[in-house]
Amino acid sequence: MIDFKNKIAEKIAKVVSMDLEEIQSYLEVPPNQEMGDYAFPCFKLAKTLKKSPQDIAKQLKEEIDYGNEIQDIQVLGGYLNVFINPTILIESVLKQIDQKQEKYGSSDKGKGKTILVEYSSPNIAKPFHIGHLRNTIIGNSLYKIYQFLGYHTIGINHLGDYGTQFAKLIEGCKRWGNEYNLEENPIEALTQIYVRISDLCKEDETILEICRENFKKLETGDSYCLDLWKRFREVSLKEFQKIYDRLDVQFDSWKGESFYIDKIPEVEKRLEKAGVIKESEGAKIVDLEEKGLGVCMIRKANGSTIYATRDLAAILYRAEEYNFDKCLYVVAYEQNLHFRQIFEVAQYLDIPQKCVKGLEHVRYGMTRLSTGKMSTREGTAVKVNDLLEEAISRVQKIIEEKNPQMLNKAEEAQKIGMGAIIFHNLCTNIIKDQIFDWDTVLNFNGETGPYIQYVYVRTNSVLEKAGYVPSIEKIDFSCLMDKESKKVILKLYEFPAILEAVVDKNEPSILARYLVNLSQDYSNFYNENKIISENKVLTDARLFLTKSVGSVLKTGCSLLGIKMPNKM
Repeated sequence: MIDFKNKIAEKIAKVVSMDLEEIQSYLEVPPNQEMGDYAFPCFKLAKTLKKSPQDIAKQLKEEIDYGNEIQDIQVLGGYLNVFINPTILIESVLKQIDQKQEKYGSSDKGKGKTILVEYSSPNIAKPFHIGHLRNTIIGNSLYKIYQFLGYHTIGINHLGDYGTQFAKLIEGCKRWGNEYNLEENPIEALTQIYVRISDLCKEDETILEICRENFKKLETGDSYCLDLWKRFREVSLKEFQKIYDRLDVQFDSWKGESFYIDKIPEVEKRLEKAGVIKESEGAKIVDLEEKGLGVCMIRKANGSTIYATRDLAAILYRAEEYNFDKCLYVVAYEQNLHFRQIFEVAQYLDIPQKCVKGLEHVRYGMTRLSTGKMSTREGTAVKVNDLLEEAISRVQKIIEEKNPQMLNKAEEAQKIGMGAIIFHNLCTNIIKDQIFDWDTVLNFNGETGPYIQYVYVRTNSVLEKAGYVPSIEKIDFSCLMDKESKKVILKLYEFPAILEAVVDKNEPSILARYLVNLSQDYSNFYNENKIISENKVLTDARLFLTKSVGSVLKTGCSLLGIKMPNKM
């Protein structure tokens, strides 16, 4: 497919003395279609050429070779507004979609590069709540998009299966284990024990010290503590897998914090060799005060490790195992200082420099209740299973009201309910906090996942009504010159660039917003044009455009983790 932005930049570069990449970075998409397809601001050249931006734009208009790609150039203020040749645009886009089908937008951009994406990473023995859900959805989408663009992508579920919280649970089970049924509903029982022991620790400092000793015993392999911990992990993974199955989320690695315990001595050895470990009140630390990052603890005074130590061991292992180009940590912004610290310390681990530079914290905002922050120990976390069941239940009620004769209602309700939840987590910049509210999450009107699914179903309905899909050889591209058609085609043309923008910024909301805009543009095209008419040539062109929109909507949604229903 023709890269019109690059072609325009090349034509401008032949006229002015400016780097091609710099010109590309300045090219903009005007706010409305009437102003052109691309605009080049000439203000940047005014000082160098000692002319007004408008005079420079006029000069460029006269000197640029239009070639086949440019239909017209207009000057508006200090902008050079470029209109690309619509015939070439339409033919180029639709032929590319026809050729690549569901792979349209894919590329070999990442060929030869390895990307690790760490996401989900729930704590075992705790409910999978909606805070973990956002992490899972963001990471799963990034994983899919990087893979789609040719990167060797590895999804890692860095389970929170180690730490003092398990020492608390061990103590709670010692004291009250016989009072709870760990077979019937293990996570619920463990949560109740955890809340109870946490309350006791608040009341009695000596109990907290006993829990800390339990953790030290766990690290040294005490059989009682280890057997309980293994049981916590086993029952948790079974419960988590049920949620992952519903969301259609997979991982390539399930190595949690516990996997890296025996690798911590090598971390300490390398840090000592680098001369950066210090002792402070019996604890081992790396002093980062000069960097403005405080102190990174490696071992506590009682000899136990913390999650920073285990993260450093994971970095060392992953660098040696994968020699990665990027390692993305999809973790809430509350952990910003933690990651800044370990990324700083990682440079002393004697790993390839590209791995050190490739460490990246993909920060996302917290999910909060309208009453405040969620907390497992306070018993205020919203469980994902409850959320998913409620979403599906509400969709089923809507289906019963509006389309009771629909086939496979339960299956379609599952897709629509999941689509609503997933899209809600991706539709705004991920750094923003979200207030969890049932009415907002399950609002099926406006710019939502179900709206995109509805437009997709509409494209299929149009094709079903026509009873055929025309081949590309029969399309008269001149039939798609109207304003609404061209707007849709321009949006389809943007799809590959949208995906590249997602990985450049690690921001799936770029794709989510694009799919809303494409859906809206197609709806406008649908409302303004009669697709099936007595004019066979016109009908074929509009049907093919409809098919292309449906294909891109389905591909785009699949990259977000959303499945498309057959009926709505």
